[in-house]
Amino acid sequence: MRDQRLDKLAKTIVQYSTAVKPGQLVRISGDPVAVPLIEAIYEQVLIAGAHPQVRCMPDSLQEIFFKHANKEQLQYVSPLSKHEYETIDVSIGIWAETNTKALTNVDPKKQGMASAARRDIMSTFMKRAADGTLHWCGTLFPTLASAQDAEMGLADYCDFVFNAGHMDKDDPVAAWREIEETQQRVVDYLTGKKEVHFQTANGTDLTVNVEGMSWINCCGHENFPDGEVFTGPNLKAADGGVNGIVRYSFPAVHNGREVHDIELTFDKGKVVKAKASKNEAFLRDMLDQDEGARYVGEVAIGTNYNIQQYTKNTLFDEKIGGTFHLAVGSGYPETGNENTSGLHWDMVCDLRPECGGGTITVDGEVISQDGQFVFDGWPGK
Repeated sequence: MRDQRLDKLAKTIVQYSTAVKPGQLVRISGDPVAVPLIEAIYEQVLIAGAHPQVRCMPDSLQEIFFKHANKEQLQYVSPLSKHEYETIDVSIGIWAETNTKALTNVDPKKQGMASAARRDIMSTFMKRAADGTLHWCGTLFPTLASAQDAEMGLADYCDFVFNAGHMDKDDPVAAWREIEETQQRVVDYLTGKKEVHFQTANGTDLTVNVEGMSWINCCGHENFPDGEVFTGPNLKAADGGVNGIVRYSFPAVHNGREVHDIELTFDKGKVVKAKASKNEAFLRDMLDQDEGARYVGEVAIGTNYNIQQYTKNTLFDEKIGGTFHLAVGSGYPETGNENTSGLHWDMVCDLRPECGGGTITVDGEVISQDGQFVFDGWPGK
């Protein structure tokens, strides 16, 4: 018998997050370990009158690929994959890692080469998502590996995952509609503003030009669980869009590698200096994979106050209420940011008192102090 929370999650993703319609082609992808959730989503897609197409591929194949693939194979993109990205109406991806460190010993240059080769596919995905011809949602199926990363037992981790998405409530969809309304107040305030200034006690002092950019309300339609508002920097601005220093509070995880104590220095939108206490060479290799990788594609503020602990999983960590994050690499066209790259790497900075505190200032007005918004009716208030 399936965990009833999986059925709630599947129903929420199909009916609310992606709003699957009769006749649509829906790709459902995930590791075989996630079969209970794949089955639940498959069932809901059929109930919605759509056509489910399952891609059930073990994550272990990635490890085999990077071990044996030659240069031509690393740079190869299947025409079937291209056609899929151009054709599917809905993509529902399930992250379910059985070994989060499987790619730790892979040559980062190989990873960068494969990632750069997929730049056109990522661009197609981003553009179709922006124009509304492709709806997507990514979610997580709790595994022992992820629970270990979070330093929790599996039962406690399951509770953490499902509660972050409000699956503990009788009507999760109603909860997310309320979140949508609350976060929209933040979006409405930020719309039309010119500059966001992030400062923390640990040395972050970063200005982001957002003039003319669109802010997006992330309320469970794409990532799930969700809880952020984001935009992209105006890289065409005279100041280049991003300037200053950001020192990240948490290790940033990418392709199974943890990079600790990242410090990035931006000048006219570009990373001109990158430091880390662990895996610095990997960080630089990722930033050097293509022309767009050293520019910022996304700037966001975390608003999910149901998530309060770091778990080494970006899906949750970037949503922590009281944090902000930047993503180096590919941007989202719907924000007005047109940066393209095979990379999209979110890195999180904590503004809460336990990390020394910090502020978010918008056009000279402080809107967040030590991880809490200052205005009533906003998330967490």
